[in-house]
Amino acid sequence: MAAIDVCGLTKVFEVREKAPGLAGSLRSVISPTVREIEAVRTISFSVDEGEMLAFIGPNGAGKSTTIKMLTGILHPTGGRASVLGITPWENRQRLSSEIGCVFGQRSQLWYHLPPRDTFELLANVYEIPKSVYRDRLEMLAGRFELADFMSTPVRKLSLGQRMRCEIAASLLHGPKVLFLDEPTIGLDVVAKRAIRGLIRQMNREEGVTVFLTSHDVGDMEELCRRVMIINHGELILDTSVSALRRDYLRFKIVRVRLADAIDGFEMDGVAVIKHKRANLKLSVDTDLTSIDEVLAGLMRRARIVDITIADPPTEQVIADIYGRDASEALAGR
Repeated sequence: MAAIDVCGLTKVFEVREKAPGLAGSLRSVISPTVREIEAVRTISFSVDEGEMLAFIGPNGAGKSTTIKMLTGILHPTGGRASVLGITPWENRQRLSSEIGCVFGQRSQLWYHLPPRDTFELLANVYEIPKSVYRDRLEMLAGRFELADFMSTPVRKLSLGQRMRCEIAASLLHGPKVLFLDEPTIGLDVVAKRAIRGLIRQMNREEGVTVFLTSHDVGDMEELCRRVMIINHGELILDTSVSALRRDYLRFKIVRVRLADAIDGFEMDGVAVIKHKRANLKLSVDTDLTSIDEVLAGLMRRARIVDITIADPPTEQVIADIYGRDASEALAGR
């Protein structure tokens, strides 16, 4: 069964534009110029129960607008969507008891109060019975290691501690779907690993469906098997994370050490990233030039002492997809 089902979802914003100058400002008040911005364009997809999905794209692509429609904050201009069988913007109150939300740049914790007070407030908001609340809080506090700072004002917590509290707060009422918008933003490597581990654990043990947006490719690679890419409001790619790397790796990174120093190296489809005497780091576009041709060209210049061939970082792969035309991405180029 699909936890999230979206068909033809569209959102158009009307923006009033002001003409320059005082006269233009007066005209704008009397007869404003209205421009339409299509933030989301007829996107369709579904997410199965218990699935962890990465929903990624550049800034302004429509990620946050989509999440706001799926959580009932925004009404769409067209199309339909259901989350756990509920139309979000028609029955937001009912939906709120079934979903959890974490926004990395917007806190639900009371800044000057300790986390325990926020948890108690949320328990009352969600009308959680006291015995259930106590058991649930004890479980989350133990799993997220919150005991040492449950009574510390949020303003005195580190960012990693605060994010653990944020996720625990979103899970307090036992939601079936968890929306995560940049959950690891600003965290150090250790804190990111801890947060990802906790999300995986909740997905594995409670079957929570996770809808994740992030600019951190590590979040996608470590948490999700499936990734959707949105750009300019359009869904341009829906595939597995493994297929993303396999099918869209046009470039290879070649590091080579030669027996003798050379002045330089030029070949179609090859960019020299770094060159110091006999050591070179090359980026090879395999659509234009094969690795065999590159090695043959190098061996004509000098004997190869050592060589490594690797895929580029996933960040580079995704940036390449962002830069393509949507039709090219859909065609699998």
